[in-house]
Amino acid sequence: MQQMRTGRRAVLVEPNKPLEIWESPVDPPSGADVLVAVEMAGVCGTDYHFYLGEVPMPGPMVLGHEGIGRVVECGPEATTDSAGNPLAKGDRVYWVPLKPCHRCHACTVLEDTSLCPNQSPGRFRDPKLTPFATYTDFALLPNGMTFFKVPEDTPSEAVIAFGCAMPTVLHAMERLGQIRFGDRVLVQGAGPVGLAATLVASLSGAGEVVVIGAPASRLDMAKRLGATSTIDLDVHATSADRIAAAREIMDGGADIVIEAAGKLAAFGEGNQLVARGGRYLIVGLWSAPGTTMLEPRKINNDNVRIIGSALSRPRHIFKTIQLAQRYHAQLPLTDVVSHRFGLEDAQSAIEAVGRHEPIKAVIQPGMEA
Repeated sequence: MQQMRTGRRAVLVEPNKPLEIWESPVDPPSGADVLVAVEMAGVCGTDYHFYLGEVPMPGPMVLGHEGIGRVVECGPEATTDSAGNPLAKGDRVYWVPLKPCHRCHACTVLEDTSLCPNQSPGRFRDPKLTPFATYTDFALLPNGMTFFKVPEDTPSEAVIAFGCAMPTVLHAMERLGQIRFGDRVLVQGAGPVGLAATLVASLSGAGEVVVIGAPASRLDMAKRLGATSTIDLDVHATSADRIAAAREIMDGGADIVIEAAGKLAAFGEGNQLVARGGRYLIVGLWSAPGTTMLEPRKINNDNVRIIGSALSRPRHIFKTIQLAQRYHAQLPLTDVVSHRFGLEDAQSAIEAVGRHEPIKAVIQPGMEA
């Protein structure tokens, strides 16, 4: 008789209290479920907002929604990944644990699973059960959850480098529409979302890509990923300073402004930097409630388009893997992962992200604490 596995998981019992490490039996896969040993879990800024209680969520819950791992065991009906590729023990897979219902207006009529109101995020699962969240030794991916195989020639770091940010940005860029060759693009924010937007804008043929952010390590990475200029928040500390610096670099304004800062104040600032006939893409304000002042006349008279975009669809997860496979040898994707933590140090990882220290932090459950 096979001995039951046990596994650890990092649990947020209540906001602003240290994460607890729980160890529980690992549920075997049934049906089309897939059991995965987590290799790397990305630490997202959203996790920090959950930790602070800024986004109300039921608890306790296992944190983490960016994962790469190896298949340990497949249920009898689990034969392929979400793209129909044959699946076997030992295969490496990448997942963002959201499971749309495919039986609602958003999923079936709008054909936009990112708007599904019935999605089953892994962090809401009872922590005593094997999670499909990612701060864990083992994740159980249930039937219907999107996951894709990662080619063996592609480093895990290249895929997890931007975590959920790259699928989010690829979705946002679809909603934005074409970046025309030579367009001036301004990116607000140099975290994973901003860096992903910088890379995609550069690869899309933008003539200028200017990134506003901090600290210096993130701005240096932005340049390595295609930014032509950067504006350091630590140097240009006021909104007026940043607006003046951006206008000087971009000859008055940007054809496309991408908000990836996650700060409400960035919205009004970015709106002032959109050139006539330009577009303003809002990607980072998912967990930033509140209202802000806006000048509707500028939007009206300058023919400005404001586009919101949240989350991603399954194809964007797949395209993230394709991008990593195509460019990891040419671009420093693996270097984006700057900080690594063991599972026992998940609390330290969350706190480091809250201080904006890493470019990208990952938790590696197999790593010594």
